[in-house]
Amino acid sequence: MKNMKSLKMSIVALAMLGVVGCSSNSEKPGADQEGEVTSKAPQDTTSEEVTEQPAQDPDLSKISLPDGFEISYFAQKVENARSMVLGPDGTLYVGSRDKGNVYALPDKNKDGRADEVITIATGLKMPNGVALRNGALYVAEISRISRYDNIAANLKNPPKPVVVYDKFPTEEHHGWKYIAFGPDDKLYVPVGAPCNICDRKESVYAAIHRMNPDGSGLEVFASGVRNTVGFDWHPETKELWFTDNGRDLMGDNLPPDELNRAPRKGMHFGYPFCHAGEILDPEFGKGKNCAAYTPPVQKLNPHGGTLGMEFYTGNMFPENYKNQIFIAEHGSWNRTEKIGYRVSLYRENAQGKGSFVPFAAGWLQEGKEWGRPVDVEMMPDGSLLVSDDMNNAIYRITYAGRK
Repeated sequence: MKNMKSLKMSIVALAMLGVVGCSSNSEKPGADQEGEVTSKAPQDTTSEEVTEQPAQDPDLSKISLPDGFEISYFAQKVENARSMVLGPDGTLYVGSRDKGNVYALPDKNKDGRADEVITIATGLKMPNGVALRNGALYVAEISRISRYDNIAANLKNPPKPVVVYDKFPTEEHHGWKYIAFGPDDKLYVPVGAPCNICDRKESVYAAIHRMNPDGSGLEVFASGVRNTVGFDWHPETKELWFTDNGRDLMGDNLPPDELNRAPRKGMHFGYPFCHAGEILDPEFGKGKNCAAYTPPVQKLNPHGGTLGMEFYTGNMFPENYKNQIFIAEHGSWNRTEKIGYRVSLYRENAQGKGSFVPFAAGWLQEGKEWGRPVDVEMMPDGSLLVSDDMNNAIYRITYAGRK
């Protein structure tokens, strides 16, 4: 769970992977009594019952997993399901990108399947990112962060959102955002490069920012980050780790996507000058030295569409999964031979040596994809959820022991 880590650990203790967008709304909202502003974005709430267990989708039999693991549907008909965050009551909140919706998926009977799909917001500008703090749901659009207070008690009658911050750039390219609260109680918000490859001088681009929960104190935390759509904090060191998507048009195999670690503020990860710690950009790398930038912890699949990631801290999976990273690979869009379309695992041994291996694969069959993993989210029982914006689904991966 990628809201505050303290919340994640308390829940666990109790229960136990280039494209389009839209510009921001140009309406000028009115100010409330605390100086924040209330959004006038269109609001609608709909609910679709999913309590009836459908027949097993034959596609799920195509997913290969390690021995002892099983996959099922947590929810279907979640249109364009993207980033996820879990509430303390077990309600899963899901953003979308192209659809413009935000969803709530309660599981009140704790049977490992959502009771219903509730659409709590519509008509938003690529509301990919969702985060939780003190009962409030934060939603990230292209240029705006909004807050829905006391959301769990008002799923079918959500309050008008309060605008927390609305001064991010409006460019569509890499404008959608993944957001999460860090262990420092600050909201981390990336702004991608508004291009495939360019050197924009404004520090807001190609960076991970952080701000106070009320939107004040915005600052750059990490720069040289082309487009991250997933990050998490190490459960022990509390250091930020994040994925980053490499540039296009350098061939099928260059550059690789990246898994990065940012233990402190002010680090530069190379874009647009150096890629993956060692590849000088053919245009912007002239006169640069890759040694001046922070290299990735792990090189990932080139053009694999590496998106959501999370450290596994649950108790359901075998012990050797503890504190390792699950990564969703959305899949390539312009590679000659398609790659990705899976959930992978980054592991480190006792000596700190890392490996990157497939965990759940099969959404790509004979060069044709039927699903595209976006994000991963651990449940209190230790099971792992995977969102899919192509198959409009949330999967649940469990471990029943080796057979």
